[in-house]
Amino acid sequence: MKYIGAHVSAGGGLENAPENARKIGAKAFALFTKNQKQWFASPLEEESIRLFRQRCEQYDITPDFILPHASYLVNIGSPEPDKLKISHNSLIEEIKRCESLGLKYLNIHPGAHKNLVSEDDCLQICAETINLCHQKTENLCIVVENTAGQGTRMGYKFEHLNRIIELVDDKERIGVCLDTCHTFGAGFDLRTQVACDKTFSEFASIVGFKWLRGMHLNDSKIELGSRKDRHAPIGEGLIGKTCFEYIMQDNRFDEIPLILETPEPEKWQAEIEMLYGMSKESKI
Repeated sequence: MKYIGAHVSAGGGLENAPENARKIGAKAFALFTKNQKQWFASPLEEESIRLFRQRCEQYDITPDFILPHASYLVNIGSPEPDKLKISHNSLIEEIKRCESLGLKYLNIHPGAHKNLVSEDDCLQICAETINLCHQKTENLCIVVENTAGQGTRMGYKFEHLNRIIELVDDKERIGVCLDTCHTFGAGFDLRTQVACDKTFSEFASIVGFKWLRGMHLNDSKIELGSRKDRHAPIGEGLIGKTCFEYIMQDNRFDEIPLILETPEPEKWQAEIEMLYGMSKESKI
């Protein structure tokens, strides 16, 4: 079964996120548990935690289908010790916030090497940071997202994701998220069924679907292999609808959160309905 949603606002309190998901017909959602442009935040209030948990249960959205996103400031692969330390401490705080909310996952980007170390050294730093975070937290799974590869950002090759998994000690607490726009920007074609077969076969061979914990569903404003990340509404970009029909029809993408990050929130409900209309369930 497919579980589709969007990255919804938690403005006014985290307890509003499940309500915002319900309003657009979502069966999954993503959120920021704090301001994504700040390193740290005030502790969550007990009432906010209680209401968040209550509303998730009320709207039948379980932690399996909630994919919170970490701050954009965090660089888990930073070669600069002071920046790595603050990234590490900030990430630990975010993990603990998620655990207090009863969540299972936290989505992060793999960081950037800043041309100060090699790509493999950067990936080793990423894994070491994740290992340290695991040691200081309880049970949350860190989900590493692929990137388009802008600048010196890591994660634009499937081999990068696989290398991080190899180096993480607790394999029960690591997974990956694929963003369709990032995948396309990194040079993996998704415009036809044949192209999707090839791209997802490469992912299966290099990483493996057993590590896939979620997806971000976004069309792209920028051409294939641009190494840029510019999201477009579903079917209105250069990827086109075929890719999303493919995902909706393929059982390998069942039972994970499928999250819209498209740039026009007023279209999310219609996009969710369109995606469900593409799925096998709608054909029964």
